[in-house]
Amino acid sequence: MGALIGLVFGVGVLLILAALTRQPSMVRRSASRTSRLGTLLASAGVQGVSPAQVVALCLGSFVLAAFVMIGVSGVLAVGLVFGSMAAWLPIAVLRGRAARRLRDHAALWPDVVDNLSSAVRAGLSLPEALMQLGDRGPEGLRAPFVQFGRDYQSTGRFHESLDLLKDRLADPIGDRVVEALRIAREVGGGDLGTMLRSLSGFLRDDLRTRGELESRQSWTVNGARLAVAAPWLVLLFMSFQGEVIERFATTTGLVVLGTGAALCAIAYRLMMWIGRLPAEQRILA
Repeated sequence: MGALIGLVFGVGVLLILAALTRQPSMVRRSASRTSRLGTLLASAGVQGVSPAQVVALCLGSFVLAAFVMIGVSGVLAVGLVFGSMAAWLPIAVLRGRAARRLRDHAALWPDVVDNLSSAVRAGLSLPEALMQLGDRGPEGLRAPFVQFGRDYQSTGRFHESLDLLKDRLADPIGDRVVEALRIAREVGGGDLGTMLRSLSGFLRDDLRTRGELESRQSWTVNGARLAVAAPWLVLLFMSFQGEVIERFATTTGLVVLGTGAALCAIAYRLMMWIGRLPAEQRILA
């Protein structure tokens, strides 16, 4: 028993050290995965955290949860299963935060566009209209526009400041608004106010429709989560009963747990795929 705990702990430490001391060639091979983690961090609004730190946190969560559950249950397979769940927890938290952030921002963008339209009608230039959003725009979106004002005032380069604004927003709707303003700046003309009013109406209609669909979809999502969590909660309570949990210490028990975990993962992904809503992608990023 002590040897198994030491083995799991040692493997976890080696994985954490490998993640923190990864060589450049290994970084290149995992560039796409790092890029996805970076995009997820930006979408979640998390700053000051690198993808490598997220990977290290996942590995640390795996080692800690596996160590604790092996100590509680005395079964290696149980520890590995709960360790795998703990390793996925930071990614799940980031995804949930990113989804909430996008929903919150989607509700604010119509007001942002209306504010821009009013500023343009009042005779402000595009940079001035964007900078005043840092003071008069919706509270949840002021910070990126405050930073835009600082970037533009320090460099005087409108397009580069817009690129930085897009990176901070990390929002598909923000990409569309920024690119529309970029084109309006380059082409000119008197149709900017009309375009902004049309965009505001479209965003409000889309927000209302998506809200109705999400309210009807919520039962599917909650049902999928409950169905997946229920058997593992039962297994967690069983871990405190030594005579019962010992049945999973055999090869057959390991196969049962592994098969159950795979089936739960497939079923959850399938249910989420059936009940999913079209997600807008950042095609202009």
